[in-house]
Amino acid sequence: MAHDIRAWVFDAYGTLFDVYSIRAECEKLYPGKGDQLSRLWRDKQLEYTWLRSLMDRYQDFEQVTLDALRAASRALSLSASHDNEKQLMQAYLVLQPFSEVTQALSRLARKKRAILSNGSPRMLNAAVEYAGLQDLLDAVISVDSLRIFKPHPSVYALVPPHLGVDKEQIGFVSSNYWDVCGAAAFGFNAVWINRAKNPPEELGITPVATLSTLNDLADVLGD
Repeated sequence: MAHDIRAWVFDAYGTLFDVYSIRAECEKLYPGKGDQLSRLWRDKQLEYTWLRSLMDRYQDFEQVTLDALRAASRALSLSASHDNEKQLMQAYLVLQPFSEVTQALSRLARKKRAILSNGSPRMLNAAVEYAGLQDLLDAVISVDSLRIFKPHPSVYALVPPHLGVDKEQIGFVSSNYWDVCGAAAFGFNAVWINRAKNPPEELGITPVATLSTLNDLADVLGD
């Protein structure tokens, strides 16, 4: 399988960018509640993408993220002032990349490298620029053109024509198991980055590999 891979495609949030790096900003505004808020915010963010896709009521990821923040704040009885919302949403544009991201992408330089994400173009461009990844990616693909979120099959179908690579020759990498399953069901060689050593979900799909970090891609699956 490894020798047939012509392109590596990465999920953004949770895979390249640490969504919980927002915890520090949450804690600054809501002392003692930062961890709880950051986790509930992420849970609501994902939940809303799935619900909006099922209801066919698309809003871009930036609006979904704001709505999720408001719902999480309300659930935790936190005062969601306009200034606090603005500060946290701004912080979401500059999430910290995981420590191995630059090295891992650099080691795969002989392949095409891209992002496929639920993120809006503005959010993704900001995150990529903040992390300094512009020269390490051949494409940044957003679901925004389709107006539906992963793991809908049509999202993964954006990639082959965009990169000019058959789906069987694409390695898809995500830390989100539901995303791995969606990619594998579409026909990608899906790899799960399991940093937290979580058990797999029961969705009837197994990734081609489960790795601890992005750096393992080049070693285990070849370049």
